[in-house]
Amino acid sequence: MAWLPVIAGIAWITTEFLTEMNTFQKITQARMVAPILMSLALGGCASSLIEARQGSEQVAVAQPDQVSQCKAIGKTTVSVLAEVGFISRGIDNVDANLLQLARNEAVSQGGDTVVPGDRPEIGKRTFAIYKCRP
Repeated sequence: MAWLPVIAGIAWITTEFLTEMNTFQKITQARMVAPILMSLALGGCASSLIEARQGSEQVAVAQPDQVSQCKAIGKTTVSVLAEVGFISRGIDNVDANLLQLARNEAVSQGGDTVVPGDRPEIGKRTFAIYKCRP
């Protein structure tokens, strides 16, 4: 019976230790999950952060062989974040953002058509701007 208090003490210490470890694991997991959730939230919002300039919805997207009768206005190189934190954004979202920026710039330069050009890296692209409509 002399061992009973010792065993009870060991059981109590073990329970406290496991409780502390469980708390530590929860905190560690929360610290790991929070940045992931934040990155996903920001990644989803990033697609809607680029405003469409008035008139940009009228800007056409064409291929180089479709603009031979158009007046060349200029070029623009646009870029957006391809990664938010350590999370890569979807290529479709990145391309949609790049296209919207190019359309906005076409409106600013007096163009009505853009032709996608070089893509030196994901998140960056050059567009030629043309005036095709009278």
